[in-house]
Amino acid sequence: MATSNKNLSTYDKATIPNPKDLRFGIVVSEWNSEITEGLYSGAEDALIDCGASKENIIRWNVPGSFELPFGCKKIIASKNLDAVIAIGSVIQGETKHFDFVCSATAQGIMSLNLQTDVPVIFCVLTDDTMEQAQDRSGGKHGNKGVEAAIAAIKMASIGI
Repeated sequence: MATSNKNLSTYDKATIPNPKDLRFGIVVSEWNSEITEGLYSGAEDALIDCGASKENIIRWNVPGSFELPFGCKKIIASKNLDAVIAIGSVIQGETKHFDFVCSATAQGIMSLNLQTDVPVIFCVLTDDTMEQAQDRSGGKHGNKGVEAAIAAIKMASIGI
């Protein structure tokens, strides 16, 4: 497993551009909210820790991960943002639903990155178990939301 010995919450602020004048959208799936709320907290805390203003962080909720691409598309169209973070959690069940949701969500977010000038960061956990999701949303492997926030800052700063 790629994250078995990695804490996702580690970053060096000295290597990250200053986001004080940047605006961020965070679109959060309500499905598996125990996980997505942890990811959101990690992302928001990291953005603020690096210098982003809380007033420049806009949150929208969507019902599930499948709806993230549409939510991201709409927030990009209606707000003046420098980057968007798509937060979701899909946990393997007994059917192929997991595969379809994960694939469609990833493809939708990738498409937005090619169609718009606003980077959309993929912060969707696709885990086999709830324990794996917990480990990556504030547990023993840190918080993938933090990693997404750092990626959002870096991508928003390209060309500035």
